[in-house]
Amino acid sequence: MKKTRTALIAVAAVAALALAGCSSSNTATSTGSEGKGEASSFTDVSLIVPADPGGGWDQTGRAMSQVLTGDDIVGSAAVTNVGGAGGTIGLAQLANEKDPATLMVMGLVMVGAIETNASAARLEDTTPIARLTDEPLVVVVPENSKYDTLEDLVEDIVDKGQDVTVTGGSAGGADHILAGLLLEAAGVDGAEIPSKLNYTPNSGGGEAVSLLVGNKVAAGISGVGEFLQYIEDGSMRALAVSSAEPVESLADVPTITDAGYDVVLTNWRGVVAPGDISEADRDELERIVTEMHDSDAWASELETKGWADAFLAGDEFDSFLDESITDVTGTLKNIGLI
Repeated sequence: MKKTRTALIAVAAVAALALAGCSSSNTATSTGSEGKGEASSFTDVSLIVPADPGGGWDQTGRAMSQVLTGDDIVGSAAVTNVGGAGGTIGLAQLANEKDPATLMVMGLVMVGAIETNASAARLEDTTPIARLTDEPLVVVVPENSKYDTLEDLVEDIVDKGQDVTVTGGSAGGADHILAGLLLEAAGVDGAEIPSKLNYTPNSGGGEAVSLLVGNKVAAGISGVGEFLQYIEDGSMRALAVSSAEPVESLADVPTITDAGYDVVLTNWRGVVAPGDISEADRDELERIVTEMHDSDAWASELETKGWADAFLAGDEFDSFLDESITDVTGTLKNIGLI
């Protein structure tokens, strides 16, 4: 089958908060001198993970909490999971948060989910703090699957359509986008992809694992870090990774491009804060997250999880986020997902 060239998406890497009633647990003080303005100082922060436990956002939020407290950057960094609708339920909570010492994990998945869920809460209304990580996706099948290669899977979807079920993260997220791009690269017209692709979204990595290990779906897509242990123990087989180059932890697994489809897509994750915080509060949150990023403990987390360091803070992250929103929205329209 002829495989047509698809638009190449390369997205680099991008924490969560406690419930509004918990804001009293965070302590903020302001100090300043004449002519220098005020500076904020947070002794504690709250982290919102807008997803159920087990997925990449949850792993990111808990890794942040461990490093922030373990290195005494803050006294406490409580993690609250607020799952559902591709993170947009958590995003709506963030919009009402009154505690400025609050971070929410987010990323490429949320950019798409906002569009597919027609969310009233928007990332444009938050305060961007930093992009943290970048991670390739991996296409997997259950251990006893009939699919030996990515081509086997894609051609079966093209041939049988809705009879082949693929699971992944939230609708409109990176996993869903990748599935759509694979069909586009296989020659399926964008307008036909929604009726051809039987995609089962879930709100956390644990649900996808259960579906795959239980042989309830034909294939799954997620970040390498979420599926790696199951690939290593033989519960799943990896067909291809979505990065431009092979992944060190899956050295024998081809890239999607090497497997015959001209698609590259990586999933970034980062953190944002409530939209109405002061410049001093934003500066303090950026300082806290930057100190975390610069620590040896965070470097160790990146290596353990297989995440690429894609740190970007301040105005640079703000500009990146604006560009990502534009690019992802355009891609979702091109492949018929919105």
